[in-house]
Amino acid sequence: MAMVAQQHRESSSGSINKHLDSGKYVRYTAEQVEALERVYSECPKPSSLRRQQLIRECPILSNIEPKQIKVWFQNRRCREKQRKESTRLHGVNKKLSAMNKLLMEENDRLQKQVSQLVCENGYMRHQLQSASAATTDASCESAATTPRHALKDANNPAGLLSIAEETLAEFLSKATGTAVDWVQMPGMKPGPDSVGIFAISQSCGGVAARACSLVSLEPTKIAEILKDRSSWLRDCRSLEVFTMFPAGNGGTIELVYTQTYAPTTLAPARDFWTLRYTTTLENGSLVVCERSLSGTGAGPSAAAATQFVRAEMLPSGYLIRPCEGGGSIIHIVDHLNLKAWSVPEVLRPLYESPNIIAQKMTIAALRYIRQIAQETSGEIVYGLGRQPAVLRTFSQRLSRGFNDAINSFNDDGWSLLNSDGAEDVVVAINSSKNLSTGSNSLSFIGGVLCAKASMLLQNVPPAVLVRFLREHRSEWADFNVDAFSATSLKASSYAYPGMRPTRFTGGQIIMPLGHTIEHEEMLEVIRLEGHSLGQEDAFISRDIHLLQMCSGVDENAVGACSELVFAPIDEMFPDDAPLVPSGFRIIPLDSKPGDSQDTLTAQRTLDLTSSLEVGPETNHGVGNASSSYSARSVLTIAFQFPFESNLQDNVAAMARQYVRSVISSVQRVAMAISPSGLSPTLGPKLSPGSPEALTLAHWICQSYSFHVGTELVRADAIEGESILKTLWHHQDAILCCSLKQALPVFIFANQAGLDMLETTLVALQDITLDKIFDDAGRKALFSEFAKIMQLGFAYLPGGICMSTMGRHISYEQAIVWKVFAAEENTLHCLAFSFVNWSFV
Repeated sequence: MAMVAQQHRESSSGSINKHLDSGKYVRYTAEQVEALERVYSECPKPSSLRRQQLIRECPILSNIEPKQIKVWFQNRRCREKQRKESTRLHGVNKKLSAMNKLLMEENDRLQKQVSQLVCENGYMRHQLQSASAATTDASCESAATTPRHALKDANNPAGLLSIAEETLAEFLSKATGTAVDWVQMPGMKPGPDSVGIFAISQSCGGVAARACSLVSLEPTKIAEILKDRSSWLRDCRSLEVFTMFPAGNGGTIELVYTQTYAPTTLAPARDFWTLRYTTTLENGSLVVCERSLSGTGAGPSAAAATQFVRAEMLPSGYLIRPCEGGGSIIHIVDHLNLKAWSVPEVLRPLYESPNIIAQKMTIAALRYIRQIAQETSGEIVYGLGRQPAVLRTFSQRLSRGFNDAINSFNDDGWSLLNSDGAEDVVVAINSSKNLSTGSNSLSFIGGVLCAKASMLLQNVPPAVLVRFLREHRSEWADFNVDAFSATSLKASSYAYPGMRPTRFTGGQIIMPLGHTIEHEEMLEVIRLEGHSLGQEDAFISRDIHLLQMCSGVDENAVGACSELVFAPIDEMFPDDAPLVPSGFRIIPLDSKPGDSQDTLTAQRTLDLTSSLEVGPETNHGVGNASSSYSARSVLTIAFQFPFESNLQDNVAAMARQYVRSVISSVQRVAMAISPSGLSPTLGPKLSPGSPEALTLAHWICQSYSFHVGTELVRADAIEGESILKTLWHHQDAILCCSLKQALPVFIFANQAGLDMLETTLVALQDITLDKIFDDAGRKALFSEFAKIMQLGFAYLPGGICMSTMGRHISYEQAIVWKVFAAEENTLHCLAFSFVNWSFV
């Protein structure tokens, strides 16, 4: 029996040793673990040779098999992954807990608001039923309509402190109470993945917006960032603190003068004279609140603000509460009265829209803080060796330079040039413009000239138009003018007027530099390809580089401003490179069905500078009334050109002509992409003398069926307007070519045809038939041309054609047929169908 037990123990011991040999159960000493950890910190996944080398180099590991060491590294990597995942989930849990707390507070606030509205509703019913009550209770007015404070009440710190405490109470009642009836901002739904909770109000005096969110920064850091408004508010021209003193309760009171840019050339800029109060509440929350001060002699002298309209800031500010485990919950309230009476009536929605205030100020502040937080935590990494702070500075400089050009303030050295008789384009000149930054001295330049204009667009989505302008620069830009601006910024022998002749291919290469966390703004370098035409340097590249900022490309962002701003730069531009920005800004105007503002005739684009006057009078340049709903936006264009003093007049004439050509191009593009413009769904005329799109679609399909013997579209789509929709979405590229000109030009293409040629319905009419075929394709077409004219159609073999962007396209087969006008039975055009096409 003892022998059996001993054999059993030996068998068990052998089994354990077998498991140890297989690497499943190994106990490591502290010295062995330390040696393995050192290797893991350098190489978490060592190769087989590296593990064997480790055993040879570390005698303490000599009794461990390589397979066992491999298992140790696998387990170590698994533990590291689990630790990181646990840390991530812990962070997500903290964020969700904080957001849940924020949502519960918001729910409590909304319940209070509902209760208050129910009480007010009952009171109003009682008043209406009472014959003695002629007016509603004045208590229905919110705390937003507070009396304006005169400086005569604030001649001493005690008076200012009284105003500051009142401002604090009113701000908190808006941020967390029911002083304002907040409604959820369109398109901004709260949730665990959202940026925050956003609300607006239209029922109070002025326009107001509110935001709540969780930010992974400390309260003092957030307050420091937000108080420096010029660093994140693109519309802020300057902010100056005139007076600052302690409030006696640990807070500070400041008297602040702020200037903001006007967003268009059609309205004056705004300035504010405010009291800003910073304090800490009993619960540890940090508050920065602000309101306007007014009265005789309030703020800087009138001479310093002649180009500004004094606007009013009602109690606004930031409530910043520290969170357990780090980070902060922030409440932002912006409440302004922008004095809309001082702008043309058609532009007043721009100054009365809470959506625009929310996008420009409230959401912009929150996004900037979140951007800083993510950059601080190292979550954002940009390429090309540029630091995030440097890229932010470039974006800010582009925006500031563009705003300076639009506003052309006298105290910056700008002055208007005499008009050439037309009022559509305004030209301003700045001979004192300083383009010397650091080592980049441009002292040879006589100054900077700006040509600018604003217009009203009808039914053109701003985000769509900006995307088109960005992606299809050749549709509106003259690359030779870009070359002019680029060479003007270089102290080289190629500067005008003796600039070397250059051919630009029309191609552009977009090289991303960086973007914000939500991709609402992109910074990129654009390379425009060009080659010299001179014999002596034919192989030298004459490429142009532009630093470009694009924002507002999200179609779902209500009230968002869309911009495309660019400036010529050197190929290897330094961080202090001088920038002379130009570009486009499109701002949507809120409108309502049946609004008296909606009196623009459909498909109409107006120049406002010649037809609008500031004041309450009715606008006389807007045409007949229209009962249909129409979305409108204001487009502002500003182009800057550096020049030498002796060429001022020549550059001014060139700038006017160029901006007018850009306006014309943008108007044609806007009509093409407008839902009420050249969209095939509404059947407009494609070009002067052409039939409507629906009529042409019938001719194309009927002629195809007559000549080829089969149907181009399915039989159930031939009747009615559905034939145009079916033809427009046909999988093959269908193009129509007119034969009335010396060189056949295209007059129509379906969506696939436009995609194949990489163009638009407007630009299509500038493309001749010979431009899209290669030599083999042209020979095949010419050889079959007699057959087409005799039989009415022909099949062309597969081949290669060319898009407007220079890309090669292969197609399996092309069908050509004559399209007859059904009424006159005369030849109208030739139609082409490219089957199974694709980019090579």
